Amino acid sequence: MPAVSRRAFLTTGILWPLCLTAQSGLVAAAAPVRADDGPRRPRVYTRSDWKAAPPKSKAEVLDRAPDRLVVHHTATSNTGPTDLEAAFRLSRTIQRYHMKHNGWEDIGEQFTVSRGGYIMEGRNRSLPAVEAGKHVMGAQAANHNNHTLGIETEGTYTSVLPPARQLSALTQLLAWLCDVYDLDPHKAIIGHRDLNRTACPGDRLYAHLPKLRDDVARRLGDRGSGRDEPPPPRLALPDGSYGNAPLIGDLPYEHGPAVGPHDLTRRDYA
Repeated sequence: MPAVSRRAFLTTGILWPLCLTAQSGLVAAAAPVRADDGPRRPRVYTRSDWKAAPPKSKAEVLDRAPDRLVVHHTATSNTGPTDLEAAFRLSRTIQRYHMKHNGWEDIGEQFTVSRGGYIMEGRNRSLPAVEAGKHVMGAQAANHNNHTLGIETEGTYTSVLPPARQLSALTQLLAWLCDVYDLDPHKAIIGHRDLNRTACPGDRLYAHLPKLRDDVARRLGDRGSGRDEPPPPRLALPDGSYGNAPLIGDLPYEHGPAVGPHDLTRRDYA
């Protein structure tokens, strides 16, 4: 039998079979299968698991991979329950805020990692899009949503680091995403402040990103050693700005500029 590449598996649905539902189209099969020697998909709780509200419309799926994985923090409390139900409540609360307060079509980010180390699917269609090597347009990095995927890290990480189990889950998620999309973690993993004027993802978590990139690379077999590589570039707009947005501090669920006039679609932002 001829060898089949990981990307061929992903795009043909052999690794993670997809099925159809009348409500949301493609959905991922429940049990992940190991891709060659790549990292196993971590447990990701679906929108159905956390009882997401229906979106106002289906998310736009772009037929390409993102080139940056953006780490955010939610700018919320670092205390309180860390069990699975608390994680589900977090996703429901963020979705409600994004849809009712911001007027968006759905929750903004593609994934959320709770303080208890639980990973939740965010914007509708995100999980099956990743498994097909495609990209769901979110609302998480102003003027860069067409090429970036956002991960919310529950908490405020200005002066402290996330708990160990949360960092572990974040590392697993990032390793899987880098593997699926064939990304070098030393170039792909960035913080929100690399794109927009914002305090997100907090000074301590932002300072931890080099180690996070190294940890992800080790899970990928040291893909891109990072030893002689410069830090990932800040991605400005063609005019040299970062969206001309004011600096935004740490307000609950407002981690900084999330949408802008240079984004590919304005459906969310009318």
